[in-house]
Amino acid sequence: MGRNAWRWIKWGAGAVLFFAILYVAFAPERVLVEARPVTRGPFEVSVTAEGRTRIRDIFTVSAPVAGRLRRVTLDPGDPVTAGETTVAIFEPAAPEFLDRRATARSRARLEQAKAATARARADLDLARIEWERARSLPVGTTISGRERDHRLAEFQMAEAAHQAAKAEQAVAQAELIVPTDGAGDDAGAGCCLRMAAPVNGRVLRVLQESERVMPAGTAILELGDPRDLEVVVDLLSQDAVRVRRGQPVRIENWGGDGILNGRVRYVEPSGFTKISALGVEEQRVNVVIDLTDPQPRREALLDAYRVEPRIVVWSMPEVVSVPIGALFRSGPDWAVYTIEGKRARLRRVNIGERNGEAAQVLKGLKPGDLVIAHPSEDVADEVRVRQAREY
Repeated sequence: MGRNAWRWIKWGAGAVLFFAILYVAFAPERVLVEARPVTRGPFEVSVTAEGRTRIRDIFTVSAPVAGRLRRVTLDPGDPVTAGETTVAIFEPAAPEFLDRRATARSRARLEQAKAATARARADLDLARIEWERARSLPVGTTISGRERDHRLAEFQMAEAAHQAAKAEQAVAQAELIVPTDGAGDDAGAGCCLRMAAPVNGRVLRVLQESERVMPAGTAILELGDPRDLEVVVDLLSQDAVRVRRGQPVRIENWGGDGILNGRVRYVEPSGFTKISALGVEEQRVNVVIDLTDPQPRREALLDAYRVEPRIVVWSMPEVVSVPIGALFRSGPDWAVYTIEGKRARLRRVNIGERNGEAAQVLKGLKPGDLVIAHPSEDVADEVRVRQAREY
């Protein structure tokens, strides 16, 4: 090979090296991106909100009559047996104290009742004498039958009036009687009313512990079975419309190990307004959930404990899904950036159900495709990219 040929080879190699250096120096730097694969597998959509446990059936023991409640000796957590355990004891309440004016009025009423009784007694004695005389006379010659019957009626009315006057006197006398300190003793028959537990279970709350006089209907304590639990969660109304009876529930962050399972029993037919922590009015609906795990599995869970139920409202055993962070809007459509040949490619996709992590892909992607998660403003169609991690 001649000297001129070698010279041209050297100049050609130098030119190639020169242009390669220029390309490396001035070529745009590849954008560093985080790639995520499109996968195929089970897919769930769920709604989550804070809830609390509650005993399914709570029985409130109330005062059946007005009276004095003796001090309640039961404590929360004590076991009770239906029909056997005494939960409350009532005594007759003492009459109200009388002031001077009321006392004078009552005494005057008593004296008036005594005078009425004496007058009725005199009328009765006179009516008895008249009746005895009329009864001893022969009818037809000395006294007529009509007059004799009249004397008998007068005697009977006088006797009834005397009994009524005595009753009025007893009422007036009772208003001045002061009960003794022994009114609460159990010696007298019928002194007290003992209330037995209506159900088997435990004492949940003691609402009235100290001895006191109370009107009928006052709540004293609450009973229930702590093992018979349900969960109630208030969902936003737009989430509650997707909840149906029988949907599976997974209860997380309840304080114990693992996840508890449950099932939706019913959705309450009426919502309510609740003010959020930000002061926004929200329409919420209560959803009641049955716990399906065995009782020993959730033994530590008791009444009014905080839980986080996750209600599965949609699920499929096999779905093509894409990470939710890779999706963005491109006009009216959803789109992603895929990585093809170290370049970003804009691809429009059709999506279905979504959860907090991924979205169901109906059209536009296949399992194994790499998509760019959370694409920055530097990412565009045909832009060279470099993965932060390999899959």
